[in-house]
Amino acid sequence: MDIFELLDALAINYQRLEHAPVYTVEESRQLRIFEKLDGAACKNLFMRNKRGEFFLLTLPAEKRADLKAVSKNLNLPRLSFASEDELFALMNLHAGSVTPLGIINDVQKKVRVIIDAELKGKKLLLHPNMNTATISLAFDDLTKIIRHTGHEFLFVEL
Repeated sequence: MDIFELLDALAINYQRLEHAPVYTVEESRQLRIFEKLDGAACKNLFMRNKRGEFFLLTLPAEKRADLKAVSKNLNLPRLSFASEDELFALMNLHAGSVTPLGIINDVQKKVRVIIDAELKGKKLLLHPNMNTATISLAFDDLTKIIRHTGHEFLFVEL
């Protein structure tokens, strides 16, 4: 399903901004994307552990991703970055387009979403499964989408 069809089907309000392709938070800053939409800029990391479990971590863009702290806080084996092939196979996404919204493509429900607790209650800036657009949506709407897909999500304090 297309993410915009799902947003409309779930009656989720969002703002959408089309832009040149961006692959990093820094490139987004250079295009001033975060200044054009209301919300907290997020970065998203696709990870795995040695047990072959997959996770997508969403945290504030300015925050350093301390994978050791995430593993410890959630009592998980050490996390490392998953491959782009795994990202595409599970979520139909490419590097630079990583987003928790990609779970709509994870029909096997192999990916668990980890959200930095600092983002609770905020509007979030996320790619809508492509790196040529950014949307702003409410935190509660993101969790609504995650629940709708039947995925598990966890909160972590970093």
